[in-house]
Amino acid sequence: MHKPFSQACANNQVVIGEILEHVFANKKHVLEVGSGTGQHGVWFAKQMPHLSWQMSDREQNHAGIRCWMSDHPASNLLSPLPLDVLSDPWPTAHYDAVYSANTAHIMPWQAVIAMFSGIGERLLSGGVFCLYGPMKYLGVLEAQSNVDFDARLQQQFTHQGIREFHDINALATKYGLVLQRDYPMPANNRLIVWQKS
Repeated sequence: MHKPFSQACANNQVVIGEILEHVFANKKHVLEVGSGTGQHGVWFAKQMPHLSWQMSDREQNHAGIRCWMSDHPASNLLSPLPLDVLSDPWPTAHYDAVYSANTAHIMPWQAVIAMFSGIGERLLSGGVFCLYGPMKYLGVLEAQSNVDFDARLQQQFTHQGIREFHDINALATKYGLVLQRDYPMPANNRLIVWQKS
């Protein structure tokens, strides 16, 4: 199989990792929701060997993830679990950290709700959820690159689009997550951290 590759993952993994190393310093078990190509999982597992890193995604992406795992084996990197947040059962395990990148603007809004609901159930008290991606603030996208990106997303599929931060944060609050930090990131993205109350 041809190994999938995301240039965005290659570009952002170092700067995301610098923050995750701090946020996940005292954590042990991470669930990654929407692992995509698997590039983030193999990179972060190597950078943070104290973590057990559990990737997950829809079944059709597992072959590509396994290609990356085969090329970058790590004892703390677990085989991907099947997880379509709208249709698959969530893992029965509980986690003290959850990570997801570039998912909220791709998923339908109902799937975003389902993702936060599932995370609220599987995240241990005191655990953290880190969400990476672009955000609107009070309906405004300040960067023209994000305006253009949002337009392209909605042209592809009407259910896609850059989400409003306050809507996302309201969802987090509904499912027991308290905002900790909102980090500005390169390329007009954000890394938002919540903690389970």
